[in-house]
Amino acid sequence: VQLQASGGGFVQAGGSLKLSCADSRRTASNNAVGWFRQAPGKEREFVATISWNGGSTVYADSIKGRFTISRDRAKNTVYLQMSSLKPEDTAVYYCAVQRGSWTSTNRHDYRYWGQGTQVTVSS
Repeated sequence: VQLQASGGGFVQAGGSLKLSCADSRRTASNNAVGWFRQAPGKEREFVATISWNGGSTVYADSIKGRFTISRDRAKNTVYLQMSSLKPEDTAVYYCAVQRGSWTSTNRHDYRYWGQGTQVTVSS
């Protein structure tokens, strides 16, 4: 599995960004995919996850109602639409492929990780 995360950038508070996670080798279509983030000096934390068929999603409480995860199986891509961004959302965002097909919030259940994309939100 080779994951390519993109779409990060610099945005003002209240703005929006859409992250993409492309599975270039098309080998994770039957796996759940998650987004995690890591701010400087902090542990990597769960953000959102989606099941293999897109039928189940789970969100961290801190972003619930502001972020939406989705996947396009035909394009082998998972998205994270982020709205109403806050300075505390500033972090490197990583996508990862879960070992199984269903959602998990535990980062240790994720086997393959993308390289990360930086999101910076100014106040």
